Amino acid sequence: VSVSAVMLSGARPCPHLHCAAMKIGIVGLGYVGLPLAVAFAENDHEVVCFDLDKAKTTALSEGRSYIEDISAETLAPILERLHPTSRHADLASCEAIVICVPTPLTSAREPDLSYLLDAAAGLAGILQPGQLVVLESTTYPGTTRERVAPILEESGLTVGEDFHLAFSPERIDPGRTDYTVRTTPKLVGGVTDACTERARQLYAEICETVVVLTSPEAAELAKLLENIFRSVNIALVNELAQLCDRLGIDVWEVIDAASTKPFGFMRFEPGPGMGGHCLPVDPFYLAFKAREADFYPEFIELAGKVNQAQPAYCVERIERALNQTGKPVNGSKVLILGAAYKAGSGDIRESPALKILKLLQALEADLAYHDPYVPRLADLGLDSVDLEASLETADLVVIVTAHRELDYAEIVERAPLVLDFRGATRDIRSANLFHL
Repeated sequence: VSVSAVMLSGARPCPHLHCAAMKIGIVGLGYVGLPLAVAFAENDHEVVCFDLDKAKTTALSEGRSYIEDISAETLAPILERLHPTSRHADLASCEAIVICVPTPLTSAREPDLSYLLDAAAGLAGILQPGQLVVLESTTYPGTTRERVAPILEESGLTVGEDFHLAFSPERIDPGRTDYTVRTTPKLVGGVTDACTERARQLYAEICETVVVLTSPEAAELAKLLENIFRSVNIALVNELAQLCDRLGIDVWEVIDAASTKPFGFMRFEPGPGMGGHCLPVDPFYLAFKAREADFYPEFIELAGKVNQAQPAYCVERIERALNQTGKPVNGSKVLILGAAYKAGSGDIRESPALKILKLLQALEADLAYHDPYVPRLADLGLDSVDLEASLETADLVVIVTAHRELDYAEIVERAPLVLDFRGATRDIRSANLFHL
């Protein structure tokens, strides 16, 4: 495989150096860490797979995958190169260690770096001279240099002299098959030039294109920009959908029309809100860092607020739809289709469906949900119901996540009332069907 190194720093490109088999540590075996571990193992490297969650390490040791993108068939031929563990000491022999732990928000919508800082503290106790540590967890500019480096230096080693440190943002999109770890360009920015080069060489083993930046701060901010760009544009079309509702205009027709322009327009679609780890979180990470610099990114914060408020607007639409049939929310049978935050995935992180369900529970609706990827919502005390048996008994069916496995024409035909927040039924015209 030919590997290119794209230099955005003006530095001289370095040729790809194919390394002999290495031992690489992955800290955090979730949606980012496990695919990364598989990618390295598929390229003949030994991978120490660290996670404090014993359920994950046990499943991996038995060849069982808990992530949709990685099948048991994928794990089988590389299982002997994957070494699950919950012991930090097992990472000491690794040449490179990649941190892929969650970076959520606190209840006050501020960055929660506790998982990241705990991971760094664990590594400080075993860090060896010459090791490379790379942070992939999404965070605000300055985290790698100002928060992670000092903790690692508690080992007595100095960054840039005794060990290498870089930031390389994850770009995993769960459920996506057209862009993979190998084909998605990889950004790297090290604390020093030597750190950057070590990180470039590491990722050149599994990525066709490595994009080299001048600093970890540039790489950290680039990741936030990618997702804030989407957040701002999704907020725009969510507001447009609400305006179209007031004006009696079909928002999907308007978006389809604008999308015919071959330049100067990029299609985004409205929905019930944003989910996943990145999109709902990243605007608040950047806003937090901006406030530290006495700068207030009102435009970015407003987009975050609009998207956070979208589930409440959807519940208002549910109330209106039921009112048109003379029914209150209280006691009405409401069937929610989709609990995951996106189609084709069982990932419920920050899912707008959960927020809608909680709001409807507070209004005492008789709730049920169906999702082929999410069998149970323990926090809500709900199990996914059989779709066939539930369609005709529901007072209202609400499409929140448009899984491709569902026959939406049949759903509209059989259900007494359908409210579609995803545009899955935009080509269907029926008296019992309402759109966002």
